[in-house]
Amino acid sequence: MRVVILGSGRGSNAEAILEAQKEGRLGAAHVVQILSDKPEAGILTLGARYGVPAKYVDPAPFKTKLEGEGEDRFIAAIQDARADLVVLAGFMRVVKPKLLAAFSGRIINLHPSLLPLFPGLDGIGQAFRAGVKHTGCTVHHVTVEVDAGRIIEQATVPVHENDTIETLTEKVHAAEHRLLPAVIARLSLNKG
Repeated sequence: MRVVILGSGRGSNAEAILEAQKEGRLGAAHVVQILSDKPEAGILTLGARYGVPAKYVDPAPFKTKLEGEGEDRFIAAIQDARADLVVLAGFMRVVKPKLLAAFSGRIINLHPSLLPLFPGLDGIGQAFRAGVKHTGCTVHHVTVEVDAGRIIEQATVPVHENDTIETLTEKVHAAEHRLLPAVIARLSLNKG
């Protein structure tokens, strides 16, 4: 299974996937391309470290969504990589129907909450401010509606009274780093 990772930030979840691959824990999946909508994104530095092509793709003309010419450029880059699975790992753009149709049923996302609770931006902060006793992360299929696709798997994280937003963020990120590679491995072996 050829995997393309899309990300906008430092790439800690992409690194967890690449570490799993290096350690033989990614099943039949293999990361073949890293793409970012930010030319200075840390995720792009992972390419050289793990021997995976990594490149910036211009997302213009929009700031928060992937539509129009930018969407076409991403579709072309993903098609060039012959992706079987597209993983959104900290990709901070709303994807639109054209991209979803081009890779129908083959795009997954990692979200830092137990969906359907706390969709959208700042899932960890939303959960923390709501005072919930448990939160976590979700891997789900991507659909037109943000964070509303079919849930593949979730990992639960307890919220303790002495947790701060920082400690809770660390716990959720640790859960993400375990969950996402495990889901990709299972999907690659057709057990998803």
